[in-house]
Amino acid sequence: MKTTAHFITADLGASSGRIMLGEWNGRTFSVQELHRFPNAGIRAARSLYWDILGIWSQIQAGLRKYTATSSQTPQGIAVDAWGVDFGLLDRYGSPIGNPFHYRDARTDGIPQHVFKTIAEREWFAETGVQTMPINTLFQLASMVRSHDPALDAAATLLMIPDLCTYLLCGEKTVEWSEASTTQMYSTRRRDWARAMLSELRLPVEILPAVARPGTVLSPLRADVLETCGFTKTFPAIAVGSHDTASAVAAIPGMDEHSVFLSSGTWSLMGVEAAEPDTSNTAMQLGFTNEGGADGAMLLLKNMTGLWIVQECMRHWSNEAYIYSWTDIMAAAENAPAFNSLIDPDAAEFQAPCDMPRAMRAWCVATGQPPPLTVGEIARCTFESLALNYRSVLESLRILTRRDLRTIRIVGGGGLNTLLCQMTADACGCEVVSGPAEASSLGNVMMQAVATGHLANINEGRAAIAKSVECSRFAPRSSARWDEAYARFCALQDLKSAAPVS
Repeated sequence: MKTTAHFITADLGASSGRIMLGEWNGRTFSVQELHRFPNAGIRAARSLYWDILGIWSQIQAGLRKYTATSSQTPQGIAVDAWGVDFGLLDRYGSPIGNPFHYRDARTDGIPQHVFKTIAEREWFAETGVQTMPINTLFQLASMVRSHDPALDAAATLLMIPDLCTYLLCGEKTVEWSEASTTQMYSTRRRDWARAMLSELRLPVEILPAVARPGTVLSPLRADVLETCGFTKTFPAIAVGSHDTASAVAAIPGMDEHSVFLSSGTWSLMGVEAAEPDTSNTAMQLGFTNEGGADGAMLLLKNMTGLWIVQECMRHWSNEAYIYSWTDIMAAAENAPAFNSLIDPDAAEFQAPCDMPRAMRAWCVATGQPPPLTVGEIARCTFESLALNYRSVLESLRILTRRDLRTIRIVGGGGLNTLLCQMTADACGCEVVSGPAEASSLGNVMMQAVATGHLANINEGRAAIAKSVECSRFAPRSSARWDEAYARFCALQDLKSAAPVS
């Protein structure tokens, strides 16, 4: 290739967003940050929302930074983001209000209400998605049950990355990997589960067509090009719009012996599979089936990730104590090992709160010494996460009957070398960390496939392997991890801890 191809990604996370420039020189990829911005829920009138217009303004700010430094027209742009959340458009294509945040309390009790009409087992058999109150199914059902007037005005439902793509190019589609997170999409029929949704009186008419990953969509709107300073148009592209799908697509060396672990606000751990697993065992073990960027399924478990530490850091900053991740890791490394453990997935840790206080209360309620210092709180969280990964790994071995030997960590959590080593030690597996910018790299790589610069994802992964350096962590044998795992499993079996006062 005589020139380097440029691709722009909008990589939206639940705590921050980034606009990235990806470059393909015919042999390797590189990504560089154009613009970064904080992202978080905004509470108003007792509800929790996403500021979608704020996010959109930040995407435009990133595009303007690109045109300020480069005159080259990109080959494409694509958005990836978290799953389950959505926005609504009216019949004129205008957004209806701000999308609700998945941690909003409006879905409390809704799953039980839904299952009175259609049993949970039927939903899992049809969609392959594990029940979580945050799922799109329950968000939409809560709106129907409360007679939300927004539904009366709605003509189209778009998931968060697809809503941003619509603002870029005007095309109303939901990308497949995003659709697969909703618990409303049939993995068997490869279409919305319309009959089941209609039985709940959910408005199936607002669900748009589903686009496959790697679909070249419409060119950018003229007003977007003018506002952001582009002189020529270029297309939006549907990639693995669920950030997990894009991240897994970017992992070099994925094979039948590998487990992926996408580590960020959430931890998502699983394997690639040809078909969904909707067995009773998969359901009982808490696994879900989501779409991958290459059309395969990702059999995985959703777990609370670094959200707990992020909430602690937010609480400390409100008290004028500002800690970096380097500070947190150093404090954790110097704290005593296995002093106390938590179940990261316990209900007490899922909503925004005074997280240090919630952790102390949970430990006291389960007969453990409460973590008091920053280091003790961080170490308690990291050790508990590593032990949770071991639990999921053992379940994956049961489900897949595979010899799973390597855990491949991507995302920001892969930069936490202490947690990576803990994961290797707890699981007794080699841990390979990288690339840290996996969702952006996978996004860029899928754009390159869609535009014909690469033949397929396998070629793309081989190119990414040449483009990045990964870190390796060998497991260190320790009877203390086995003892801690026995304690952790006992904690998981407990009923919910006493309420935080």
